[in-house]
Amino acid sequence: MMLSAEQIRSLPSFFLDVPDPRRTHGRRHRLPNILALATAAILCGMNGYRAIAHWAQSLSQTARQRFGCRLENGRYVVPSEYVIRNVLIRVDPAATDRALQNWNQTYGKEDQSLIIDGKIMRNAFDGKADKPIS
Repeated sequence: MMLSAEQIRSLPSFFLDVPDPRRTHGRRHRLPNILALATAAILCGMNGYRAIAHWAQSLSQTARQRFGCRLENGRYVVPSEYVIRNVLIRVDPAATDRALQNWNQTYGKEDQSLIIDGKIMRNAFDGKADKPIS
């Protein structure tokens, strides 16, 4: 799935109401930004914490800026695999689901193949052609 610059910039704002399960002390990355990165990675087909973290690490500085990543020593940094895992295990699933549904209501009209829980359709056919939908 390809996300537009507007979708990337707006994605963290949909997670602003999700309660942060982490202690205040030592937080380096904002929860909405972590959840936005994880959501985009899953929508792009990443499965598992390591794949999500590698996907985030592979982002350009421009993409990291669009996701609202933290600026450190003149470079935008993404959370580590540990941070991503810790957040995804502990975050409130109902609040996260509401945020994703709101995002899907906003952008899902543009892409009917968007699936809210991040599952990827593989080898799906649209009935109009003999080739998979991409």
